[in-house]
Amino acid sequence: MTLKEQLLAKIASHEAVIGIVGMGYVGLPLAVALAQKGFHVLGIDVDENKVSALNSGSSYIEDVADGVLRPLIKQGLIRASNDYAELADVDAISICVPTPLRKTKDPDISYIIYAADHIAKHGGTGKLIVLESTTYPGTTEEIILPRLSSNGDVVGEDFFLAFSPERIDPGRTDYNVWTTPKVIGGVTPSCLEVSLALYGTIVKEPIPVSSTGAAEMVKLLENTFRAVNIGLVNEVAVMCNKLGLNVWEIVDAAATKPYGFMKFTPGPGVGGHCIPLDPHYLSWKLKTLNYNARFIELASEINADMPAYVVQKAASALNEDKKAVNGSNILILGVAYKPNVGDVRESPALDVIHLLQQQGANISYHDPYVADLRAEGLEYVSVELTESTLRTADCVIVITNHTVYDWAWVAEHAGLIVDTRNTVGGENGRVVRL
Repeated sequence: MTLKEQLLAKIASHEAVIGIVGMGYVGLPLAVALAQKGFHVLGIDVDENKVSALNSGSSYIEDVADGVLRPLIKQGLIRASNDYAELADVDAISICVPTPLRKTKDPDISYIIYAADHIAKHGGTGKLIVLESTTYPGTTEEIILPRLSSNGDVVGEDFFLAFSPERIDPGRTDYNVWTTPKVIGGVTPSCLEVSLALYGTIVKEPIPVSSTGAAEMVKLLENTFRAVNIGLVNEVAVMCNKLGLNVWEIVDAAATKPYGFMKFTPGPGVGGHCIPLDPHYLSWKLKTLNYNARFIELASEINADMPAYVVQKAASALNEDKKAVNGSNILILGVAYKPNVGDVRESPALDVIHLLQQQGANISYHDPYVADLRAEGLEYVSVELTESTLRTADCVIVITNHTVYDWAWVAEHAGLIVDTRNTVGGENGRVVRL
């Protein structure tokens, strides 16, 4: 029996042991999905706090409840460790590590390299290795493949290598691991076959593509599409402001067209782990080929300017009340990058706060999901949201439209609201919209 046949048999019987490198917002839901199908999962993470939390049955991911995780831990189906050497005994490995951008806007793939080096060190022979981290086209074959084949192993025969981009959307309930189609590209047809076999156990609709490069490009297209369209509608918001038009009315009316239009809404900027970052992986890669990704660069510029546009709106509104930003009490509602989560990565709220600080504002914030804001040099604690808090604020800026907020109550007690999400009802002069 070949190594491929052995591995396929283990997957079919659910006897394969799966290693997951990186137990964050991608790795932990993946581990849970596999364990719920009866696979034994070893989670590897360099963060000892995460390892300790997982082994005690405590989830630090909002999408994974303790009540879901704890039984899987007790049954021994999920176990966490910070020792890469334990990967020697697994049958398949999914790499779910971060891929941030450097300040120069080029990809930082050091976490991928670290993971690949350690997997190679402890042996990839007979294993399926799948990279899920978002990255530029070519990473799987240019970075991971040479490390795994450096001992003479042949890809597609002695080990199997694929790329399958994560499609986790934190806080989303209508789509989960099972119902979200999953794109998979293998280095060889055998690599693709083994990958489809594994992911087919936890994903309703695996989507095979011709190569790892194609799969890498799919992920970047998905998020570049969103970034560009968000940039377009953000610019339309600025245009409508200059034309004296209500952008929200324009967008809603355009969205009634049953074909040829997809609704995107403006906002204070873009945040999260994907949209502000992923298009730059593609832009960077194309620069190495002497090509300028103009749409990406322009959309990034427009989206990056939105926090300043919000602050300008607030300054103009305060000026009408004969107040300056300097010395004004400004309350930020919501600092997470999207509704109903506690994730502040790349949140436009951070830029808005920094800009207001520079102009001398007294800043406070409330977010039911973020008790402490400690990011990018900021240190704040969420204040209690009361009638008094709203009334004593010279300006309330709505950044994140969490569904738990009672917007009618906020409007009743706040003196001036800059609403970047079109959540506060009414057309009185106290509400300023984008």
